Amino acid sequence: MPLRSICVFCGANTGANPAYQAAASELGRIFAANHIRLIYGGGAVGLMGVVADACMAAGGEVIGIIPQSLKNSEIGHEGLTRLEVVDGMHARKARMAELAEGFIALPGGLGTLEELFEVWTWGQLGYHSKPMGLLDVHGFYSKLSHFLDHLVDERFVRQEQRAMLQRSESPLELLELMSAWQPSADTRWGKRSEA
Repeated sequence: MPLRSICVFCGANTGANPAYQAAASELGRIFAANHIRLIYGGGAVGLMGVVADACMAAGGEVIGIIPQSLKNSEIGHEGLTRLEVVDGMHARKARMAELAEGFIALPGGLGTLEELFEVWTWGQLGYHSKPMGLLDVHGFYSKLSHFLDHLVDERFVRQEQRAMLQRSESPLELLELMSAWQPSADTRWGKRSEA
């Protein structure tokens, strides 16, 4: 079943490579064209602003969730379908997760990684069974992916848990992978594997 509401984690900066902005714009347009509601952190700056602007310009629906304390520094986007102002970061992440049927990480910094890993941990613990993906623009996430494979090799993460996170350089392929992904009973953290 196609996803109709996806949370995008991404940087409050645009990064060093113009390809990151191009990918954020493309993703926003694809969301609009496929009637996928964009859920994101509510900022008007960086890749956050780029993906939101592209989606809105293409006639899409965008819901931003931003903490009051960051509304000024991240410049809360006033041109969205809806901007929700919440009490703090925990409320922001919980609300984004509540509204989303899946999660995609564009390039970003510490906040992007923290949001991705938290929602992935929630999935590992069985708090949700929503697909997750990395949009690997120009190999941005290739080193991270190698490290995640290393975690599997060292038996800190099981292969079933690793497989919860899809990865592609193509936004359309990533959406297809995420739509086709099925949760496995073996992804739960407490379940022991036969090794």
